[in-house]
Amino acid sequence: MAFWQSKTLTEMTSQEWESLCDGCGKCCLNKLIDDETEELYYTNAACLLLDHQTTSCQHYSDRFRYVPQCTVITAQNVHELTWLPDSCAYRRLAAGRALPSWHPLLTGSKDAMHLAGMSIQGKVVDERRVKDIEDHIVLWPLKDLD
Repeated sequence: MAFWQSKTLTEMTSQEWESLCDGCGKCCLNKLIDDETEELYYTNAACLLLDHQTTSCQHYSDRFRYVPQCTVITAQNVHELTWLPDSCAYRRLAAGRALPSWHPLLTGSKDAMHLAGMSIQGKVVDERRVKDIEDHIVLWPLKDLD
């Protein structure tokens, strides 16, 4: 039985925890919250550290030096991070759901995730090039498969 099936999120080692991240990049998108309705909107404006092709952070280990507001996702706060997409492995496991069929832990690479359209690859712009963030609201990050 795989570790994510036999352990709770809090029982996982840091290496196991980190490996749960599929690397889709959706958490690195700028998001908006409507002041009146508190509705969450994703944009296609990506963090300046996000590599748009590999969908990985270019400075993951020291990202807080560049982006102090970057959020650390932990077993303790994952339930509070309602802005994580439904497809996020952390969110799925915290809710008692299985990893999706395209997840790199199941497939061995990010290729299936990219082919399934579950990553930011080919869909984003650098946040530094965005003038009016409202013009960049998108729905595709909300997509969830199996």
